[in-house]
Amino acid sequence: MNQPLPSYSKGDTSQPLIEMTIGDKFDEIAAKFPDNEALVARHQDIRWTYAEFKQQVDTCARALLAIGIQKGDRVGVWSPNCAEWTTMQFATAKIGAILVNINPSYRLHELEYALNHSQARMLVIAESFKSSDYTAMLYELAPELKNSQDRLTHSDKLPHLELVVNLAEKTYPGMWRWQDLQQQAAAVNPQTLASAQATLQCSDPINIQYTSGTTGSPKGATLSHRNILNNGFFVAESISLTEKDRLVIPVPLYHCFGMVMANLGCVTHGATMIYPGEGFDPRAVLETVSAERATALYGVPTMFIAELDHPDFGDYDLRSLRTGIMAGSICPEEVMKAVNSRMHMREVQIAYGMTETSPVSTQTSADDAFDKRVTTVGRTQPHLESKVIGPISDDPLPRGEIGELCTRGYSVMLGYWDNEAATRDAIDGNGWMHTGDLATMDSEGYIQIVGRIKDMVIRGGENIYPKEIEEFLYTHPAISDVQVTGIPDKKYGEELVAWVRLRPRHESVTAEDLRAFCRGKITHFKVPRYFKFVDEFPMTVTGKIQKFRMREISMAELGIEA
Repeated sequence: MNQPLPSYSKGDTSQPLIEMTIGDKFDEIAAKFPDNEALVARHQDIRWTYAEFKQQVDTCARALLAIGIQKGDRVGVWSPNCAEWTTMQFATAKIGAILVNINPSYRLHELEYALNHSQARMLVIAESFKSSDYTAMLYELAPELKNSQDRLTHSDKLPHLELVVNLAEKTYPGMWRWQDLQQQAAAVNPQTLASAQATLQCSDPINIQYTSGTTGSPKGATLSHRNILNNGFFVAESISLTEKDRLVIPVPLYHCFGMVMANLGCVTHGATMIYPGEGFDPRAVLETVSAERATALYGVPTMFIAELDHPDFGDYDLRSLRTGIMAGSICPEEVMKAVNSRMHMREVQIAYGMTETSPVSTQTSADDAFDKRVTTVGRTQPHLESKVIGPISDDPLPRGEIGELCTRGYSVMLGYWDNEAATRDAIDGNGWMHTGDLATMDSEGYIQIVGRIKDMVIRGGENIYPKEIEEFLYTHPAISDVQVTGIPDKKYGEELVAWVRLRPRHESVTAEDLRAFCRGKITHFKVPRYFKFVDEFPMTVTGKIQKFRMREISMAELGIEA
């Protein structure tokens, strides 16, 4: 009798890794495609070719050198999507400064932690975004700014911060304007920049991204040129991106989806980066795709759902679309069908990963069977390894068995910034990153994510994976979106609660209707005990569902104690 294959796979290695720094690769592409549009920021009325974008980046890099920012210094950016964000991304990479991505939704405590933990010397901020007045918030943290002339010489709460650049047109006390920074470039000649760039290694740290933990302080995943340059390249290779493609990017730049999969994916291929706005707005995305004749679109499933459900969807011509990526969570089957047909994205792919792996570890391909694109996260990316292990041994489980997914290769982060203990917990002695995700691997190497280890619900001794129930409930014609989690129960240990968003004109559907739909189709203990009808879910700014908040809210409303 044949033994089942182990749950282990290795990606293709026929195409070599890019052993260059981000700055050097950027210069190579800008020289190759100088007249191609590099960046379009529609909300700012900015449209730059690669030659023009390189001029902007080099000016900014020289300005950073002029004010004393050096290799290894940390520079924070706290802003929604804009051209200045991307200019800083490439300018810091050119001089070896470490870009610290700060979540646009951070409040005072989180901002203070990120700046102090990274010991950022410089911070670039937007004036405001949505309900956040960044300028006022920073003055609250560092009131000393109001009495500073040029540099922040001392701050009680932010002792490492020296310089703040505000993207506003007006001048704020103690803060520079963007144009004030750029004017410093005159003091540094291009050869000095080239000399600084030549000292960098592709293994150098270049980016810190703070993961949004549900417990404890956020951890700063530290990524190198090699990590993110190659990941952006291979993600874009999978969707066959070329210099003729135009990618609409509604996902936030502060996250790997934006700055790596989108920005670096485009730049490594000479393609065009297109920002429809500061943050996600479904109408702006549809309008941008139509007006810019975009060939590709990125987003999380909830973004695609919002676009498809927009009342003016039919007013926009999306026939130029060919491909794109959905990531963040599995795409429901009906959504995938609609994206393929109504949005013309027949080559759209699913990508899976985490910040700590730069981020993508697995990806579907354009010619995968439909069921593989809606039930799996594809196969192992080039130059990477995947395995599924059990709770006792690090050896791969037989294929088809559920265990923890681990990944290894060039994409695994250098470590958590200034946190060796957390790094050791995440990356074992053999270089495997333990994802915390429960998964299976089939006979062809396709990987299916069945949930987070911490999200698994144990009801009366039965292991229940919320994703399985979500996928079933998605088949109900009235349900637009659904998320399932567990809450404490005295009798069974845990019970299921389903948060449901209904489609328009289906608002009369009740919890009992949904229970009746489940009966006889899924095992009785998998039928949610509670249903909560909502218009939206608690989410991170990147569109990931915060199930811990769902649990907290559900428990509070039901009067259940932990």
